[in-house]
Amino acid sequence: MSQEKPKKSLNILVIMDPIEQVNYKKDTSLAMMWSAQDRGHHLGYCQIHDLWLDHGQLMVDTQSVTVKRDPEDFYTLGEKATGSISDYDVVLMRKDPPFDMRFIYATYMLDHAKAAGVLVVNDPQAIRDCNEKLFATWFSAHMSPTIVTSKQAHIRQFIAEQQDVIVKPLDGMGGTGIFRLTADSPNIGVTLEILTELETLPIMAQRYLPEIKEGDKRVLIVDGIVVDYSLARIPVKGETRGNLAAGGSGVAMALTDIERQVAEVVAPIVKEKGLMFVGLDLIGGRITEINVTSPTCVREIDDQCGTDIATDLIIAIENKLAI
Repeated sequence: MSQEKPKKSLNILVIMDPIEQVNYKKDTSLAMMWSAQDRGHHLGYCQIHDLWLDHGQLMVDTQSVTVKRDPEDFYTLGEKATGSISDYDVVLMRKDPPFDMRFIYATYMLDHAKAAGVLVVNDPQAIRDCNEKLFATWFSAHMSPTIVTSKQAHIRQFIAEQQDVIVKPLDGMGGTGIFRLTADSPNIGVTLEILTELETLPIMAQRYLPEIKEGDKRVLIVDGIVVDYSLARIPVKGETRGNLAAGGSGVAMALTDIERQVAEVVAPIVKEKGLMFVGLDLIGGRITEINVTSPTCVREIDDQCGTDIATDLIIAIENKLAI
């Protein structure tokens, strides 16, 4: 993509978790903000509870924000002010999971932004439609054997068939709530009772992929374009999960042929849905989930490979708005 700066500046609202709590070294939202600011755009900042409706019009309590590349002083906030969402050209929805009712209500409010002509990245309806675990099942030919159910009997049968299984909630992030169960595990019953909340809540069970030792690969897709490198999140010794939040180490790698083939199947579909920034998770070339809420790993890939993924996204936004 051309790096030439646009002729028009955009007003971009970033909805995120508290900015003072972000990890300066790793935060992807911060990279997006740096890139937007570098390209001459103006930034606003808020959290999801700052969205509100007034007679059907989406309002927002925001603060202007300036970001800096200084770990000791990386942002400056202006005074909080109330305005219409129509004051913005773009909303970057970067609130981290959990994908709870607060998150869902925020996406309903952001439907009003979309109706007002504001570009919301990612599209709020698509975020609701594409649960990060369940959306992957639409690509089941590229997954490890997988079932989704709340019933112990089905999961126990699946464990007996597959012998080695990962079970996980449908709304987690960062590796939370993930368990590995084998056919001889002594705690199958209590684990499933807790995860399914006594068979009232569906969970996902997948055949364990030993390739996890080579890394849980995060492949980023920017407006339908697959980034050439993945971040392999490699588990620490004795750990099943490769998630960075669970202590995994991140090593950037060029995509393998099979990883690219799988990503190229997913890419046009997520683009069509209005999902401009997506994180596809692969183990052994098989999809485990498709992250659409606030995908990360940009900073690690950029640092190790010399890419500028956040700027690619900002340019894609500029192109979409024809500025």
